[in-house]
Amino acid sequence: MSGLRERISFIRVGTLDNPDLLPPDVHIYTQSKQPWVGLPKDAKRADTFYKYEEIWSPDALKRRDALLKEAGIPKS
Repeated sequence: MSGLRERISFIRVGTLDNPDLLPPDVHIYTQSKQPWVGLPKDAKRADTFYKYEEIWSPDALKRRDALLKEAGIPKS
């Protein structure tokens, strides 16, 4: 994935001044969460990870496909 590292950056929401403005789209690895961690009843969740096509918007998937193509990484 070295081709992606040159094209993408990750920012942890918790490091922003107003992290409440960016709630999670999906909660992952919930099968191993501690019982005292509460999730909203209507929250999307996955026991482990998720399939991009099931969670991401069509626009986000289009951007991902373009990024993978530019980096020379086959779509899996």
